[in-house]
Amino acid sequence: MFLSHLDAAVSGISAQRLRMDVINQNITNALTTETEEGGPYRRQITLFSEVKGYKNINKNNRRFGEVLELTLAERRQKSFGGVMVAEVRKLENEDSPFLPVYDPTHPHADEDGYYYLPNVDTAEEQFDLMLATHSFQNNVAVYDTLVQMAQRTLSMGRGG
Repeated sequence: MFLSHLDAAVSGISAQRLRMDVINQNITNALTTETEEGGPYRRQITLFSEVKGYKNINKNNRRFGEVLELTLAERRQKSFGGVMVAEVRKLENEDSPFLPVYDPTHPHADEDGYYYLPNVDTAEEQFDLMLATHSFQNNVAVYDTLVQMAQRTLSMGRGG
């Protein structure tokens, strides 16, 4: 069960790290008016999904020794929990339209003299980055606490 708590914290760290990377990519491309696919950069968001877990690995009332004999893979498979990034999705125009800017001299201007800025609001991205950073730090704190608890437990077993 202890390892599943570590797995949950590590999955949170990993998911929030990817979320921060996507947000940073959005901020970096906030003024990109032309991409390889054509048109302005499209804002991306991360969608998380729960990893089912914390199942009772002793549901058949096995003796303690039998549970200990389960392989690490069997224990992890049956007790893992946490979060994962289910998808990194580009927001389409219906969800978040591009911002038109009138400048007939711009190299990406259309026949009406407009070019379009990405659907990225840097203030919103910075707020999301702050939330992702706090979530990342909280998961690191949980991980550190669990490691410290394990170290203390091991030192108690050694008599010191």
